[in-house]
Amino acid sequence: MNADQLKALQAPIKDSFKKNPSSALITLKAEGRIGEGIACRVVRAEGDLDFRGTLGVAKDAPVGFREIRLQFDLDTDAPAEQQKKLIELTERYCVVLQTLRNSPPTKVAIGS
Repeated sequence: MNADQLKALQAPIKDSFKKNPSSALITLKAEGRIGEGIACRVVRAEGDLDFRGTLGVAKDAPVGFREIRLQFDLDTDAPAEQQKKLIELTERYCVVLQTLRNSPPTKVAIGS
């Protein structure tokens, strides 16, 4: 696909977002599970995007997530104190959460 084809493909989407900015607001969701036989789903993540930023429709619209939410679902009858401790440890060792809170250096390069 060349640049003109891409622009033609994106044009109706961009026009729609210009006319109705709220239609560009989308929530993406993902769920993860660890292995068989583990009773809790460790990471459910969802985040809100405004695709006007990504498509260059509105300069004031951010590129990237506006908000990210993580939810930990526990399937347990453990006492509240143990559940609280489990959430604390999960927050501490959750790869997604820690990556978002402590963004690693990111490099961009053109390959040869």
